[in-house]
Amino acid sequence: MTDWAVLGHDGERARAFVMEGARIVRQAEAPDETAARARVTPLPQRVFRIGEGQGVHLPAPVLPQGARGLAPLVQDSPPDVIDAWVRLLLIGLGRERGHWDGVAWVVGRDLSHWVHLSAGEAVSCQSFMTPRLMRLLGGASEPCEAALADTLSRPERLAAHLRGAEVRGSAAATTGHLLAAELAAARPYWLGQNVVLIAAGGAAESYAGALRGLGAPVEGIAPESLIAPALAAIDGAMA
Repeated sequence: MTDWAVLGHDGERARAFVMEGARIVRQAEAPDETAARARVTPLPQRVFRIGEGQGVHLPAPVLPQGARGLAPLVQDSPPDVIDAWVRLLLIGLGRERGHWDGVAWVVGRDLSHWVHLSAGEAVSCQSFMTPRLMRLLGGASEPCEAALADTLSRPERLAAHLRGAEVRGSAAATTGHLLAAELAAARPYWLGQNVVLIAAGGAAESYAGALRGLGAPVEGIAPESLIAPALAAIDGAMA
């Protein structure tokens, strides 16, 4: 017998899950919530919404206790917001790894987030618009190694480097310059840290390869693999 449902948006599409305790029994995705709900009807009365509630200020537990929805995580200084779907993935990571200490690098369609996790809490974060800029500026899936090196050594010349890539018509150089600027700025988050990269598709290997090129160990995890563990953890927290 189904007893609760989960509704949310992963940044690209609406998602709906019908749960039997900690187990997903039906799920669907659609362009909007109405269509996603229609694909998993009948929907249980108890609905848990991803993205509902006032933002929780860091440092804060990644997994809320007794909540009826999953709110975003908010940082005051520097100002930042980790949306609730990313928080869901962090919950799944915690479920899979226990009280894992390190940094989660979560790459989505528009934003990438570096989140320092310790003892089940999100301690601090730094987000970047790198994926959105890559898309808007016509970046490639794989970065140019020379562009990576140029901007890592001179990140203050990013705008000039991007102009050079535009003149040459090099999409790979655009990606390399933008990714290098992010890695340079995020150095406090990856230097000497355990890093897990949560990313899908071509971004997963290109981002991981760039970080490994700096001598930092990084492990890749597919975002979809963290959803079921996250929902199981939320079921336990609501009990």
